[in-house]
Amino acid sequence: MESNPFREEDIGARRVAEPCTLVIFGATGDLTHRKLIPALYNLAVDGDLPAGMKVIGFARREKSDEVFRDGLKEINKQVSRQGHNDALWDQFAQNISYHQSTFDDPEGYKSLKKRLDEIEADGGSPNRLFYVASAPEFFDNILLQLKESGLNQAENGWARAVVEKPFGTDLATATHLNEVVNETFHETDTYRIDHYLGKETAQNIMVLRFANAIFELLWNNRFIDHVQVTCSEPLGMEGGRGGYYDKSGALRDMVQNHLLQLVSLIAMEPPADLSADGIRDEKVKVLKSLRKYETVEAVAENVVRAQYTSGTVGGEDVVGYRREDRVDPGSMTESYVALRLMIDNWRWAGVPFYVRMGKRLPKKSTEISVHFKEAPEVLFNAVDADGSLGNVLVMRIQPNEGISLGIRSKQPGPAAQLQAVKMDFQYQTAFGKGSPEAYERLLLDAIAGDATLFARKDEVEEAWKFVDYIEDAWHKAAHPPRMAEYQAGSWGPVESDDLLDRDGRKWRRM
Repeated sequence: MESNPFREEDIGARRVAEPCTLVIFGATGDLTHRKLIPALYNLAVDGDLPAGMKVIGFARREKSDEVFRDGLKEINKQVSRQGHNDALWDQFAQNISYHQSTFDDPEGYKSLKKRLDEIEADGGSPNRLFYVASAPEFFDNILLQLKESGLNQAENGWARAVVEKPFGTDLATATHLNEVVNETFHETDTYRIDHYLGKETAQNIMVLRFANAIFELLWNNRFIDHVQVTCSEPLGMEGGRGGYYDKSGALRDMVQNHLLQLVSLIAMEPPADLSADGIRDEKVKVLKSLRKYETVEAVAENVVRAQYTSGTVGGEDVVGYRREDRVDPGSMTESYVALRLMIDNWRWAGVPFYVRMGKRLPKKSTEISVHFKEAPEVLFNAVDADGSLGNVLVMRIQPNEGISLGIRSKQPGPAAQLQAVKMDFQYQTAFGKGSPEAYERLLLDAIAGDATLFARKDEVEEAWKFVDYIEDAWHKAAHPPRMAEYQAGSWGPVESDDLLDRDGRKWRRM
């Protein structure tokens, strides 16, 4: 008998995270304060952060190291998953410093290079990780200045770049940014971050599929009726977000990256191996197989866009989208989008993937539900002809990460009365602890040089190819599809329900 080429130690192992200096561009922003630094602190508390790692915040405001650290400390007290311990923080924060410069000043990068060289000369790590967490309009400047200053090269170690979303606003800008990135760093040293892929349930999708024969044998168009992906948010345009969001919208802000990534994980073929490129090769094939909606009529038939009107969310009265701060009163930017996706390949032919994302919906939730085909309408199923008790596998991405499977069961008593019940798995209950924050896993992977959970160049471009046809129909066509409306606090416009009703299906109740 031939031996198994996939050894247990290879499957369970991960690359070693070496010490490095992390430079964060845009270090005075919310992302650094609320996500990146708390993630690093939690890694340090768990003992996963490499010893001797240093963090340099790069931004234009004038601050001393002490003032910068104090600001980080106050936010960490509020948001850290592990809570806050002053003694542990002081030990962690002694390796944090601040570097003041604008993003387009060559002198700021020269002095940064000198500082990094001094760290190495003093026995510090020669490895450098540059995290581009600034506003998108500065991405080009930062990358080009890194190249001009020679910071993209590390003589005695490695140099890598993490680039935040949004990675472009359409195919043309994404292609341009890819060119700039690849002129500065090798593709293998480039990490395009999508925090959804760092969430535990998203990572578990492949394990659920490929480590459990009970699911993989059924994972095709012979047994699956359709798939739903829902991302709902009760928030609107708080904190001045309207200025950014009105230039983006639900399709570009969430579907192009986060939700299409989830679709590709659900629909991908088994990879040849568990390497980063082995997995990403299969995800790209899914994106290439997405049916493109190349006409206005195809977009109108398969995509719904909408804006919320005034209503009540969480017991609070809220204004409509066009009355939000920094939103154009005549805006044609969608706060809600629903799509019917078709994946034209052998496994998924004829199986629709319904994807929806909306602001000002009743609750915060992201989940994937796989709806299996019905058993014949005889015997017990004859009393449930509408399929309301059907088998549904639900993967909860947030909150309360976990997985549940809906099955039919007989109620106690003499009558054959069926009832839907759930077999439910939650990370907190099963493992006795909550899941790490997404940025914890992703930062550690970038430090370790593992790109599995990061988007590759062709992934980004294929997703934009699909989205651009829809955006063009909405904003460039002479007679674009109409903008629907829904009341804030509802589950979206009736047109979204109609999208599924036409196929004889309904959105899953959240």
